[in-house]
Amino acid sequence: MAGKSWTEKFHNKREAEVKTLEKDFSDMISGETMLIATPRIIDHYIRSIPPGKKSDIKTMRQDLALDHKAVNTCPLTTGIFLRIVAEKAHEDFNKGKRMDEITPFWRIIDPRSPLARKLSFNLDPYLQNP
Repeated sequence: MAGKSWTEKFHNKREAEVKTLEKDFSDMISGETMLIATPRIIDHYIRSIPPGKKSDIKTMRQDLALDHKAVNTCPLTTGIFLRIVAEKAHEDFNKGKRMDEITPFWRIIDPRSPLARKLSFNLDPYLQNP
């Protein structure tokens, strides 16, 4: 039996939550509040990046944390959810959606990043879009 599609993973029922760290984690210290976002929140953020503009994961993490009254956003789940968003967009494109209908994940994923290398598809064709 096949696992869930990226679209099914995108539409999980989990809600965002803010947790207080009990110990240091990544670039965050014990006692800080950390947002655990959702794929939908990350998708919404990416869709708000204007055509022709780029952002980066660190900026997104900071912006999302501010929006949810946290000090930072979890880097681990952010990477996972960002991949889900990109893979879902690729599925949508392969199902016939136009480029202007899918989430423009190329505005935030650096093609030289470890995340870009984990994608199940070649990022290059998407990089030609604003």
